[in-house]
Amino acid sequence: MDIDRRRLLAASAFAGTVPVALTIPAAAAPLSRLGIDAAQLGVRPDSGADQTLGIQRAIDEAAGARIPLAFGPGVYRSGHLNLPAGTQLVGVRGATRFSFTGGQSLFSVTGANHASLSGLVLDGGERPLPKDRGLVHVSECNGIRISDCDIVGADGHGIALRAVAGAINGNAIAGAADAAIFSLDARGLSIAANTIRDAGNNGIQVFRWDGKDDGTIVENNRIENTNNRSGGAGQYGNAINVHRAANVLVRGNRIKGATFSAVRGNAASNIQIVGNTATELGEVALYAEFGFEGAVIANNIVDDAALGAVVTNFKEGGRLAVVQGNLIRNLKNRRPAGTDPKDGAGIGIAVEADAAVTGNVVENAPTAGLWLGWGHYFRDVTATGNIVRNAGVGIAVSVLPGAGNAVIADNLIAGAKHGAIVGMEWAKPVSGDLAKDGAGRYAQLAVNGNWVR
Repeated sequence: MDIDRRRLLAASAFAGTVPVALTIPAAAAPLSRLGIDAAQLGVRPDSGADQTLGIQRAIDEAAGARIPLAFGPGVYRSGHLNLPAGTQLVGVRGATRFSFTGGQSLFSVTGANHASLSGLVLDGGERPLPKDRGLVHVSECNGIRISDCDIVGADGHGIALRAVAGAINGNAIAGAADAAIFSLDARGLSIAANTIRDAGNNGIQVFRWDGKDDGTIVENNRIENTNNRSGGAGQYGNAINVHRAANVLVRGNRIKGATFSAVRGNAASNIQIVGNTATELGEVALYAEFGFEGAVIANNIVDDAALGAVVTNFKEGGRLAVVQGNLIRNLKNRRPAGTDPKDGAGIGIAVEADAAVTGNVVENAPTAGLWLGWGHYFRDVTATGNIVRNAGVGIAVSVLPGAGNAVIADNLIAGAKHGAIVGMEWAKPVSGDLAKDGAGRYAQLAVNGNWVR
């Protein structure tokens, strides 16, 4: 069905363009403020039929005219739909449902800028998707907007993005079999204020192949009950997973229940993990690992994890960090299945190289409040102005021959069962309490001004 000139002239008021808008019949008036009613283009809710061809035709016509296409309440059964440049699909929140009948994805956008989805319920029905596909799949596009949509029953990713600039905001994604939101090689992306529950592998993944600037902002999302469907030792099971993507900001997220980490930065340089609240984690709550340079982990709250904040893998090039102002408590002495049983647990904060650990509060850490260095993987660390309460060891510091320098000063350590400050060779304590005895023969350590009770 063609959109004729007379109908286009009536729609310009909504579209905000000079050329044209349509005269909408009185019956369609409730949708007139959203755009052209899809029913006027032959698409009917609750018909029971697969309407893929009719919906695709309506999308193409409305997008060609740069007019939003509005879908009224009801169920629309459809297979794979391609969204051309300028597509704007609008529904009635919670009432307009697309039921996926099968194909590569429900909606695909490829090389088409300024497409948007809003107010739709997208139901994948757990129908099979090809590997690495999303129920919504977007590639090589700018100006993408996906907002206020509910996405359920996706057999793969809920939303998959490759080389995309735009915003994924205010959506609710439940039960995605893989990641709720997966981004690869973003061009400038905001992922904000989404609610994600029961993701199969990861909640939000931000990946790159080249390790270069990504700049994605992940903020103010609520992520709960992230699973580890595919197994492994930490690739999956993370609420937010940033891999090889530089300059990513992760802030203000509320994370509850993840098999592994709340925020995991793997080879992610200049990552900022700021102001998040994370509870009920299986492994490291806040992680900067492998070959990264630069991490700020600041002003977060962690309650109930195996380890609180860890900056590690100096042997792989992991270095340069600030760990500041975090409140970390109630660590547990166990890690999830799949991890090395020799790896530590029950530790509040652990760092290895070129790091400042300052102004943190750690409480109830059965192994150690702070752990500085691992064997000879240790260089230039300060631990100052921290409070450690009720720990196995207050501050454990590597004194293995060849280990680097550290300043441990002005910390308050209360209730450390096995010593306030203890020298370690790997996991073995080899000194008395340095808070009482001084650094002594460890010339690489400056230990002063700490208060122990």
